[in-house]
Amino acid sequence: MSARPITDVLRHIAGGSLLDHASDQFAELVRAIDGNGGTGKLTLELSVKKASRGGAMLVTGKSVLKKPADEPMEAMLFATPEGNLVADDPRQQKLDLKRVESTDTPPADLKTA
Repeated sequence: MSARPITDVLRHIAGGSLLDHASDQFAELVRAIDGNGGTGKLTLELSVKKASRGGAMLVTGKSVLKKPADEPMEAMLFATPEGNLVADDPRQQKLDLKRVESTDTPPADLKTA
């Protein structure tokens, strides 16, 4: 007699909710890795012990999800001589940029020679 597939046994634990929960966790893990990269882990733990009567076995299980950590947030800031951090490089000259109002005249067609 060959071994019965373990999924058949998992379907019996908590009326199948362990397997359903682990499947949901696996999908969550795949989405997290697809979105953020990294590595994650889904651990299924089964415990088996002999029942006190009748030759039955008590099987308990749990699933543990470890998703990859979120990417750290960062900002690029520049140090001032006073020891402060600012968004603009204090060693770089500021440009006096001005907005140019657009005209409603369409551009002329260029003629080629």
